[in-house]
Amino acid sequence: MVSRCVVAGGMAGAASNVSVPADLDAANNLTAASAVVAAATSAATAIAAGAAAAGDVAVSSEPHACITPPPTIYDSLLLGIELAVPEWEAALTALVLVAIIVLTIVGNVLVILSVFSYTPLRIVQNFFIVSLAVADLTVALLVLPLNVAYAIRGRWDFGIYMCKIWLTCDVLCCTASILNLCAIALDRYWAITDPINYAQKRTLKRVLLMIAIVWGLSFIICCPPLAGWNNWPDVFELETPCMLTTEKGYVVYSSLGSFFIPLAIMSIVYAEIFVATRRRLRERARASKLNAVRQTVVSASDDGGRLALPDQESVSSETNHNEQQGSVNSSRRDKSKRRAKKSGKKKSSHLLAPPHTPVTPATEDSTRDAGEVLLLPPPLPAPTTGKRSPQVFQFIEEKQRISLSKERRAARTLGIIMGVFILCWLPFFLMYVIVPFCESCCPSAKFVNFITWLGYINSALNPIIYTIFNMDFRRAFKKLLHIKS
Repeated sequence: MVSRCVVAGGMAGAASNVSVPADLDAANNLTAASAVVAAATSAATAIAAGAAAAGDVAVSSEPHACITPPPTIYDSLLLGIELAVPEWEAALTALVLVAIIVLTIVGNVLVILSVFSYTPLRIVQNFFIVSLAVADLTVALLVLPLNVAYAIRGRWDFGIYMCKIWLTCDVLCCTASILNLCAIALDRYWAITDPINYAQKRTLKRVLLMIAIVWGLSFIICCPPLAGWNNWPDVFELETPCMLTTEKGYVVYSSLGSFFIPLAIMSIVYAEIFVATRRRLRERARASKLNAVRQTVVSASDDGGRLALPDQESVSSETNHNEQQGSVNSSRRDKSKRRAKKSGKKKSSHLLAPPHTPVTPATEDSTRDAGEVLLLPPPLPAPTTGKRSPQVFQFIEEKQRISLSKERRAARTLGIIMGVFILCWLPFFLMYVIVPFCESCCPSAKFVNFITWLGYINSALNPIIYTIFNMDFRRAFKKLLHIKS
């Protein structure tokens, strides 16, 4: 507007004063153009200063600050409050988030009640699962409700002290949930790779000590901001966001302890579990073949014939050990058959255990969760002739197949738990680490909320994974919910 008036005035003056020299007219035009540029610059500066003073543009003096337009405020006709999103969007958001909270609470409460009320689940190693369920339950009770209000309102209405407590509980509970998953992975790894020794070490005292270490580490990770390791503002106003500190040192410290180190441990442990399970499958396949050879020997002996054993030098030392055990078992069977023929009663007992694995109650109980199942079938009628032996052998083979399928399911369940864990938490921790070090990275509020709630969903998915892939938990859930099979 100003430039147009000046140019029009200059053109009118030039038209009326025709006798002005050309060089003088050019000089006047240059002077007028300079004045226009100066006036426009002054006006732009004044407008920017006025907008900043009026709060139209968000400007911050923080080390990492994003210049964002002011949020749009929507008035709620039903609630009579101001919202950060339209009312229909607020209602839909609240409905979805409350459903996630309810699912998290119900699922984890069922897990805790199942372990303490259902006898097959009342074993020492399941206390790790109880600790995980407690961590997920605290996330649903202490963290998620306030996050729903914050996401819908678009501002924090509960004061600076409640903000600090809320953020501390957030870090504490989420870190405890992640570290409990890591402890469960380590427990299964030790149970599979060293079942005999770990069965003796896995006592209630040891398990409770590991759980205490998990929660102690979580507390150490979440507390430094309360002690001053933060860049929170000194004055907390209504428009001040309640957010995790972006202090670069603490971001690296907490992200390593809460996610990246547990992720590395779980990845290595799961790879070792996979290798150990595959090796065990192959060993049991060989043992199954040896059982078939021994059964042929027993059948031939029962028929009155003699059959030579395989060449001892062509078999490994482990195989020799298995054959020695087989010969002992065969002699025991012969004695039991003689006693059965004399007394006229048909009794027999058969016990199958993996090579180099003494059968003890502690071993059977401690290795059941890891897939190391010791088979103790019910008493069967003693075979009076060699024709009954193949039936017994088929029964044993069926039990071994069931045991191997349990091992595969245990490894698959652990893999699914880890995959869901990575899918839920990796996006959040990448954003958490990248944003403080990237001056131009300014994610929107909706994007931040989505990534944050993606991590929270992990607390709701853990009970679902246990329900689908664990038969004992499934039965316990049905019993608690009074659902008939």
